Amino acid sequence: MDKGQNTDNRAITIKLLQQRGVSIEDIARLVLELQKGYYPDLTCEECLDSVLRVLNKREVQNAILTGITLDMLTEKNLIDEPLASILRNDDSLYGIDEILSLSIVNVYGSIGLTNFGYLDKVKPGIIGSINDKKNSAKNRVNTFLDDIVAAIAAAASARIAHRVRAVPTDD
Repeated sequence: MDKGQNTDNRAITIKLLQQRGVSIEDIARLVLELQKGYYPDLTCEECLDSVLRVLNKREVQNAILTGITLDMLTEKNLIDEPLASILRNDDSLYGIDEILSLSIVNVYGSIGLTNFGYLDKVKPGIIGSINDKKNSAKNRVNTFLDDIVAAIAAAASARIAHRVRAVPTDD
């Protein structure tokens, strides 16, 4: 895949996220929330840049496209049972949604993993809205989407941590 194709796929993934009610600014706000205690001068613009850089990665794009497509196919009743019911109900023992999202998180190492675990447990901001079945549109399936958004934010946060870390000391 050439660089132009990668940029096209980033635009497609951003549009798909927007169609599902998630803006990259929503994700950048999560990144800022995760990192502001460590980097008080961090700006939302820097967080947005980090989100966009994460979205440049082909493996991230592929995970987003796969997960959201599975959510949408489930909404259209194009997934067979018993998987359809598992996805519609976001069964807590399913776990494949988290596994797919870990492919995004793993791009930036263990810091991303701990950030993902926190976001998946606490579900702040847009993640909680996506996950809340009462607030989502009728028949909306977001089994993969909430974990994908958490993974993008966790990876972007880890990217910032790697880039901003202090110069090592002798300690």
